[in-house]
Formats: sequence, C-alpha cells, structure tokens
Amino acid sequence: MKPYLKRAWAEVSLAQLEKNVDVIRSLNSESTEIMAVVKADAYGHGDEHIVRCLAERCSVRYFAVSNLDEAIAVRGFAPKADILILGYTPPEYAHEIAMYNIIQGVVSADYALALTKNTPEPIRCHIKIDTGMGRIGLRHDTPQECADEIAAMMKIEKLSVEGIYTHFAVADSDDPDNIAYTDRQQRFITDTYDALADMGIKLPHLHFMNSAATCYRNSPRSTLSRAGIILYGLHPDISLDIPEGLAPVMEVKAVISQVKTVKKGACISYGRTFTADREMRIATVTVGYADGYSRLLSGRGEILVHGKRCKIVGRVCMDQLMIDVSEVPEAESGDIVVLIGRDGDDIITADELASVYGTIGYEVVCGISKRVPRIYID
Repeated sequence: MKPYLKRAWAEVSLAQLEKNVDVIRSLNSESTEIMAVVKADAYGHGDEHIVRCLAERCSVRYFAVSNLDEAIAVRGFAPKADILILGYTPPEYAHEIAMYNIIQGVVSADYALALTKNTPEPIRCHIKIDTGMGRIGLRHDTPQECADEIAAMMKIEKLSVEGIYTHFAVADSDDPDNIAYTDRQQRFITDTYDALADMGIKLPHLHFMNSAATCYRNSPRSTLSRAGIILYGLHPDISLDIPEGLAPVMEVKAVISQVKTVKKGACISYGRTFTADREMRIATVTVGYADGYSRLLSGRGEILVHGKRCKIVGRVCMDQLMIDVSEVPEAESGDIVVLIGRDGDDIITADELASVYGTIGYEVVCGISKRVPRIYID
C-alpha cells in the first residue's frame, strides 16, 4: 500500500494489539480469561482483522458484541469462539442465536421465556444483573432475592444458563464515594453467585470486570475480563493512567493538498470565523467531519506536520480542513500529516482530541468513518 494514494486513512497495528493483550493478561489472575469486546466494528478499528488477530495470534477465546449482526460476523472470523451478545436481540431471532451458537445476555425471566418459545433449540445465556448501572438486568434489593429469581429462571426449558454478570458504572473513578459504590456493586454480584452456590448451583462464569476494573480493581473472582477500550490502548478515563505497555493501536493520517500564502485580513473557511492577523502559510488537509474528524475541533485542534503541531484555522469542512503551517517552512503539497498518532517526538491521541471538545476517546475512534480505509500493519 502506498499511503500517498489515499486522501485519509487509518493505520492499525496488530503488533501493538498483541502487546496490549499481553499486558492485560499480566494484570489478570490465572482464573481470569480475556473477553475481548469487539462491538462497534471493534471500536472503529475493523472487526475482521482485529478478531482474527485476537483469535489466531493471541488465542483469545471469548468475545463480546452489542447485537446479533455483530455476533454473526464474529462467528465467521472466529468459528470456535464463545460470543456473548451484551445487548438486546428480538425474540423472533432466537433461532439464529441458537444456529450460530451465540450466548445471549438475558435481562429478565419474561425475556428468557420469549427467547425459548421462538426456537426448538437450547438458548445459551449469561444473566445480567443490574447492581447499580440502572440500564438493563435483574434488579433486586438483596443478593438472595436475585439468586432466587435466577434459580427459577434455570428451570425454564431450553434455557442454558452459563453465567451471571454485571457492569460497573464508576470503576474508572478514584473518588472515594465512587470507589465505595463500585465496592457495593461487586459485593452484590459476588454474594448473588455465592448464594446460588449455596443452593447447589455452580455456574461456570461470574464476570464484572470492564476495562476500568481490569486496570484499577482487578479481582480473581471475575472469570472473565471484558477488555474493551484498553484493548485498543486508550484510557477508560483520561484522568487516570493506564498500565505501562498499553498503547494506541490506531493512527489516522491524511495529506496536504495545497499550501498557499495569505495576506493579513484574509478569511479562512465557512462562516469567516478566522481572519489572518498577519501574512500566513495555510495548508489544506484532505480530511473532514465526514471522515469522523469532528467539526467541534474547528479552531481548536492541532495536527502534526513534520513532527510539529499546527493549529486548525477556521471551520472543519466535510472533506477538508485548513491549518497554519507558518512555522513549518518545509511543509508542501503531498506531505503526510498525522491527526491521531505519533510523528517524531510528539503524539496526539484520541483521548487528547476527546478532551478538546468534551467527549471520550471511545467516541473518537468509533467515529472514524467507513470511508477512511483501515491499513493493517504487523
């Protein structure tokens, strides 16, 4: 691949992905396996190459996705994997769940019954418990009440319950109140599991560690570590450091299509939001908000050109943007620039971009559009 033939592209390092897996494994106990979260096209990194690398080169067995379409795609890339759907699947698609040997997250007895009524085959499932996220799952005042409902659900014909799980709301926070809140969430689900064990029900899986918990409160009680954002080398929360060795997997690059000198008083881009206060060298870059480079970065974001930061001037357009290269005299048409990634001694991360306009790194990488080709590097 000749990068200069592309107007904008993302380079995805499978070698760095393997390193991230090694770091995550070093955090987990021997009783905990990685469940790679590859929903949303592997957080924008491209599910096929990411899943194949994880399954074939990293020996990852467990995967988590958002919906049935994603699960079926992953099944094609990893035929022997155990795949958990974290989100909702309409009961009328229960046959497809069974046919592709998918594990469905089940949030209530009514939902479990609806699934089993729509297929003659067994439905594999993990039961979701709402311990404080307030989103989906069984909700009870005590672990024993929760265990009692799960025990009753296990009597539903054709329902094969393989585990229970929950999701932490603030495991990425070092605030004492939030730490106590997460402690209560963890205690509730482990007490539920123990109550089931006291009833003679020993499930293969109990899992509650998301990326944040994997980094900051790793527990051998969790049989699976649902590694999402850290798998791709980003922070669960930018205010907290991630373990050494984890690094971004994706870089986003584009090229300069033109460099021109403008005089003082010249206006740049839509809305005339930027007026040159001196003679300036302005470079046009072949990327815009249709590529997932947010318009909110207008006049605020920076791009690396020959290892130097150059500020965006004026509004980001659909397909192009302009930057001030007055301090980079060597900049010229055809040069490769870095929007996310390293150039020389400097680096711009998705987390940094997110902090500029008030979002999270997850949204930045997930938002890189499909028209930006992914180039995979070993």
